Amino acid sequence: MLIPYRRRALAVALLIQAASVPAFAALGADASSIASDGLKMKGMVRVSAARAYSVHEIQTPSGTLVREYVSPAGKVFAVAWRGPKMPDLRQTLGVYFKQYSEAPRTSLSDHKHFAIALPGLVMQSSARMHAYFGRAYVPELLPQNVPVTDIQ
Repeated sequence: MLIPYRRRALAVALLIQAASVPAFAALGADASSIASDGLKMKGMVRVSAARAYSVHEIQTPSGTLVREYVSPAGKVFAVAWRGPKMPDLRQTLGVYFKQYSEAPRTSLSDHKHFAIALPGLVMQSSARMHAYFGRAYVPELLPQNVPVTDIQ
């Protein structure tokens, strides 16, 4: 039997844990929380190293592959996706989702093709029947000597 003080401390600890929101790695976020993305997407996470960054791949049960590109400083500088379903862009773009959602749409933007080039966010997305692909990156977070063409 717990004494009253320990009971209160346990209740407070459980309340804090229940109220906490899990952190998800997203564009501009720290790489330390990428495992949480894998859990939320119900996918397997695999890490591979490239020249000046690492790539964390999350394969979802639906077959969509989400790649999160992490700089040596531990920041997600780019994300890319490919598969039969679009990833949750609110989760994937993180704090940049607002810029994406408020970006002006051109006459060429539609459900099949979308592109924005803002000072702090570049995004391209395309879709065909059950085939979605795209990428987003933050130009100022891009590691030196990493070409944009590496983000796929």
